Amino acid sequence: METSVAARPLAKVATRRVEDLSGPRGLPVVGNLLQMDRLALHRSVEDWVDRYGPYFRFRVGSRRFVAVADHAALAGLLRDRPDGVRRSAKLGEIWGELGLPAGVFLAEGDAWKRQRRMVMAGFDPTHVRDYLPSLARVTERLHARWARAASRGEDIPLQPDLMRFTVDAIAGLAFGAEVKTLESDDEVIQQHLDKIFPALFGRVMSPLPYWRWWRRPSDRRLEHAVVEVQKAIEVFIAQARARLAADPELRNRPRNLLEAMLVASEAEGSGVGDTEVAGNVLTMLLAGEDTTANTLAWMLYLLARNPTALERAVREVMAACPDGQLDHERLDRLDFIEACAHETMRLKPVAPFLGLQLLRDAVVGDIAMPHGTLIWGVMRNDGVDDRYFPEAAAFRPERWLAEGGPAQAASAAKRVSMPFGAGPRVCPGRYLALLEMKMCMAMLLSRFELVSVAAIDGQDAREQLQLTMNPVGLRMRLRPRERAAAS
Repeated sequence: METSVAARPLAKVATRRVEDLSGPRGLPVVGNLLQMDRLALHRSVEDWVDRYGPYFRFRVGSRRFVAVADHAALAGLLRDRPDGVRRSAKLGEIWGELGLPAGVFLAEGDAWKRQRRMVMAGFDPTHVRDYLPSLARVTERLHARWARAASRGEDIPLQPDLMRFTVDAIAGLAFGAEVKTLESDDEVIQQHLDKIFPALFGRVMSPLPYWRWWRRPSDRRLEHAVVEVQKAIEVFIAQARARLAADPELRNRPRNLLEAMLVASEAEGSGVGDTEVAGNVLTMLLAGEDTTANTLAWMLYLLARNPTALERAVREVMAACPDGQLDHERLDRLDFIEACAHETMRLKPVAPFLGLQLLRDAVVGDIAMPHGTLIWGVMRNDGVDDRYFPEAAAFRPERWLAEGGPAQAASAAKRVSMPFGAGPRVCPGRYLALLEMKMCMAMLLSRFELVSVAAIDGQDAREQLQLTMNPVGLRMRLRPRERAAAS
């Protein structure tokens, strides 16, 4: 499936320069910004791929981007991180302006290598499996919330509830904290987290940094949200340090990711301090909430529109969990549910683009690109191309169930569909994300009948980009499953 040259130091294979590329004609000052859908910038760039091919130029304000939609070239770029490629410097600049501590998501170079070791110690699959009882408790709270709505015949606002679930899950799994947003409709940490990603993305894409000159009401709400989230992080870290001091044995077998990170940070030569720990707590809260919740929302939407796949998913869950009880052995048998997750992430990746920047001269495809080039990585293009996935527009989870199970099938396709990234900076939380998805889906399908999942206006769910891609306004209706009610 490799069709082009990956990123590497400048070589003789380059046949074009950036200046040779075509692209949409822009306007003074704003460039192509007015030609882009403000709430779905990624779709505008994907549409341009159809017109200009897998490599073209466009401009947002004063920033000039090269769009790259070829999966092989993208994989090469991702493998060249962190030495030859970094995230766009603009993202780190805005993050710092907000006063947010930077974790492994934004760290570069040696700082990233130090933090990566610490984070991976906490995300070791053995540790994550130990956290299952905490995840099960959060899932039961989600069940109770949905059971109340189902008994009343009420529509469930899908994304807000799933974001509450993922915040509660990551707080329990990662920090040993019971925040219980699922049990409250009052102001909770999730409501503050929800303001950060949209504001961050809006500022990154803004042609003018207006917030440096005057603040709108939304900017003041953002500042308040940042303060509240930072207070919560300080509490999480203080509580974890107190537990470690009270029970030294926890240093040998930490019970959550934060305890594991603190232990790793205290190791001789770690080069990691409290600021880096706080940055990674924030990264887990933001990434763990938004990406997993949106993938679950998209998965339920796609299953509701594909009754054959839904029926197969229900059969698998009922066979693996006949009494509704969940443990590692039973979750491990949910191969079709995992396939549904992979198929959802292929069609509706929560990161449909990546903003990258070259740290050295390189050849991408056949194009010579100089140091500093900004690249808009179009991550979904080849994943929905019939050349790589037959009937690519169709939701067909079984395509991930080749002989050997979903892990082998996913590995075979990772060069095309890369929802967790690729190379050294592949998402460290991918195992945890799949575990959360399986747990949530197993609970829902074993205890409820999925009556409907639809947008408020009855149309196809619209994609909205706010750093991550989410469906707009999905409502879900459930009916208690007789089997679950009888038990």
